[in-house]
Amino acid sequence: MESTHSEAGAARCERLGELTYPEVEAIVGGPRATAAIIPIGSTEAHGPHLPLATDSIISEGMAMAAGRALAGRGVTAVVFPTIHYAVTEWARAFKGSTSIGESSAFNMIFDACRAAKGIGFTRVAIVTAHLEPGHIAVLRRVARRYEDELDEALVFPDKTRRANAARLTEEFQSGSCHAGQYETSLVLALRPDLVRASIAAELPDHEVALVDHIRAGATGFIDCGMDQAYCGAPAAATAAEGEATLATLATMIADAIVRSIGAPEDGAERRGP
Repeated sequence: MESTHSEAGAARCERLGELTYPEVEAIVGGPRATAAIIPIGSTEAHGPHLPLATDSIISEGMAMAAGRALAGRGVTAVVFPTIHYAVTEWARAFKGSTSIGESSAFNMIFDACRAAKGIGFTRVAIVTAHLEPGHIAVLRRVARRYEDELDEALVFPDKTRRANAARLTEEFQSGSCHAGQYETSLVLALRPDLVRASIAAELPDHEVALVDHIRAGATGFIDCGMDQAYCGAPAAATAAEGEATLATLATMIADAIVRSIGAPEDGAERRGP
């Protein structure tokens, strides 16, 4: 079991699926503030060099890194099993891409968040590496519904918001970053065994103004000239960049959760329900 705890009662980061129910009871019934983090990925094409699970790998990596950061700040974090399916219509032309409808995605994510709160966590957070407009719209709807029904904010550090994007790499901010340097670097840091490095090294830089294409009515990667399901500069990716980006993402998520809980920097104790 991956965990940051070194003694009983210490804040730690755990994976929900590796715990027993008495261990979960002890966590949510203890004196410390707790956070449930639900990673939401996708199953879609990410160029000829990255696996279909790229968004899931990055989302889970973000969640675990954030959980470890929270443990260092006195909050016990429990990372839920990753949701591997999402609205992925933009990649529909590429074999293996598996999209589900917006209503199915909404219900699955909202129900998972509501269930997490019902378990007794102080706060529930969702994190995602998948940035398709329809998917982000679903997550924003989930956050609004959660707040309306539970009278509490769902923590969603949305990387597409300008303030968050400004903390990330230049390629990410450009928008030309699907399976490019930004994402390839993250997978190199998290699962280098799944990167087809020799293929990535031969891929030319491919700048695509995705935001402009979206505004012009594009509905898929092919519409944007992404005939290999990538844009950006995958050949320039490094594990070192991925590790640095992961640290930034972890801080971004941990900061949002701590602000929502209202926990102090260290030795956080439970506040709220």
